[in-house]
Amino acid sequence: MLCFVSVSAIRSCSVLLLVVPCCAVPFLAVPFLAVPFLAVPCHSWLFRAIPACSVPFLPVPCHSRLFCSVPCCVHQCHQTSMPFLAMPCHSKPCHAIPSRAMPCSLAGGKRDTDLILPINSSLSVTLHQDQLRTTTTVAASRDFTEDRLWLNGKEADVGHPRVQACLREVRRLARKRRGGGEDAAALSLSYKIHIASENNFPTAAGLASSAAGYACLVSALARLYGLEEELSEVARRGSGSACRSMFGGFVQWQRGERPDGTDSLALQVAPETHWPELRVLVLVVSGEKKPVGSTAGMQTSVETSPLLKHRAEVVVPERLAQMMQHIQERDFEGFGQLAMRDSNQFHATCLDTFPPIFYLTDVSRHIIALVHRYNAHHGHTKVAYTFDAGPNAVIFALADAVAEFVEVVRRSFPPAANGDQFVRGLPVGSAALPQELLAAVLAEPLPGAVRYILHTKPGPGPQLVDDPSQHLLGADGLPRSRA
Repeated sequence: MLCFVSVSAIRSCSVLLLVVPCCAVPFLAVPFLAVPFLAVPCHSWLFRAIPACSVPFLPVPCHSRLFCSVPCCVHQCHQTSMPFLAMPCHSKPCHAIPSRAMPCSLAGGKRDTDLILPINSSLSVTLHQDQLRTTTTVAASRDFTEDRLWLNGKEADVGHPRVQACLREVRRLARKRRGGGEDAAALSLSYKIHIASENNFPTAAGLASSAAGYACLVSALARLYGLEEELSEVARRGSGSACRSMFGGFVQWQRGERPDGTDSLALQVAPETHWPELRVLVLVVSGEKKPVGSTAGMQTSVETSPLLKHRAEVVVPERLAQMMQHIQERDFEGFGQLAMRDSNQFHATCLDTFPPIFYLTDVSRHIIALVHRYNAHHGHTKVAYTFDAGPNAVIFALADAVAEFVEVVRRSFPPAANGDQFVRGLPVGSAALPQELLAAVLAEPLPGAVRYILHTKPGPGPQLVDDPSQHLLGADGLPRSRA
């Protein structure tokens, strides 16, 4: 029997507003989900989640920042699906698409690396899966001889400790739910599983791909095994920021106090509809893998940075409360300034780490300077930046400021060749720039320094996908050709 579940999540990539978690932008994160769909065999589901791009915005773990961004691990409507008809008699597919969460408020690191418990709470915003997402399909069959995993079309190590931690915990919950017995109508827990996952954004480049990925995986597995429990704790076992990607809108990852981590959970602070004017621009500077991963960097900071300890104990609790208030009041001035300050302090802890960690590049610093010149010209905060553990900028703005700022970025970083594809995602109108603005804001242009801009907004949590053609795995349980 082959059982499929496909889930798509918003960027497992999350954007932090203040200091935020591993590869995610601090703010709120949304997890992946598996979604059942029509026209599927007895044990199959189709699920779609918001892109792996949820942005944490208040204090988040060790290499995270504060800012509003795209949800990292959220199921979205555009996720892959599972095999449907014409599937082997005993197979079951599940497909999910999660969104990415970007941190709004960042923290400093982990107090327990096995359970992945943060040293402080954090806040993020989940980005819409229509623009940023991770899509995951899970299939289970009695004919499979071993568990297997494919990432972006290439087979990967399914034995990775964090992948195995998620698999063990989901299976444990499924076994507990069945009371230790085997429900004849339920999928056998002895079946091996095949997992296929794809991101529509750069992986391991500071865009919360791990958050979206694990959120999507947990959502798909939960759908496959019929679980309805609180799953953010399970997603956290794969990637800390993944727990935030299990929800849409603005999400808080609570530090918790219990040694076993059972109270370190994600809670939605406000839905994606709370601030309809809020927009997110992801300025992709590099899609290359980071030289220092978020997890390794975090632990080095925890061990060597006195500033990180001060942040977690003194700075983050106060900023988290402030950011929550700014969000509730839709106060962009306060929200934006706090996101930028926390992003800056997060990277200060990276420099305070020994040996120091350099996530920002010269282009990142040019973007920071451009934002400050732009805001200074207007006399208030119209746009705000936040950077996670990588060089790519996440810019928060209100809808009426997007067109003008995008044109400023285009003039400052002229596209090298892909002019038509320089701005992606939500449509952006044209804007005429006054001469006084050009004189005050523009510096020496850096052609090709920004590869492209992705325009998005806060999005929902995991979504079910009803389109069987979106499945990443075929009826044989192997990756389908996406040509």
